[in-house]
Amino acid sequence: MRKLTSLAAVASADAQVLILGSMPGQQSLAQQQYYAHPRNGFWKIIASLFSFNPDAGYADKLLFLQQHQLALWDVIQSCERHGSLDSNINNRSIISNDFSSFFSHHPQIKHIFCNGSRAYQEYQQRVKPQLPANLQTLPCTRLPSTSPAMASLSFEQKLIAWSEIKRAVSE
Repeated sequence: MRKLTSLAAVASADAQVLILGSMPGQQSLAQQQYYAHPRNGFWKIIASLFSFNPDAGYADKLLFLQQHQLALWDVIQSCERHGSLDSNINNRSIISNDFSSFFSHHPQIKHIFCNGSRAYQEYQQRVKPQLPANLQTLPCTRLPSTSPAMASLSFEQKLIAWSEIKRAVSE
């Protein structure tokens, strides 16, 4: 099993919506880019929702997220895992990211969206109980994973579910 460390948060000071993954896959970690696997639907979904080119360079994608007050991070700061699947994460090895510090630097966050069940589960079990009471009330919505491993839903079905993010930003 390899010890893995997640990527840094991507967030502007005025971010309103936080999108959380669990832990980046091997390709994302190797490239040091969120959602780098070509079959992961994340960038295509965000591009469809907010009308930008999903083939833009990575720096442009991150700038686009920040311009639309979207923040991107992972629940897990480090863990041991074989391969890329969340199911291969060694539960005893998980160390969560420092969300108290993140929220103190990003006080405008009004909604959290979790990319998949594992991100949602880890946030609810490991992070939320450790937060101050006022942050425990932040809405947190589980969305279907954009991973190619989540093949039971079509792109269109995922896009419909993920459209909640656009509504949250425009509120």
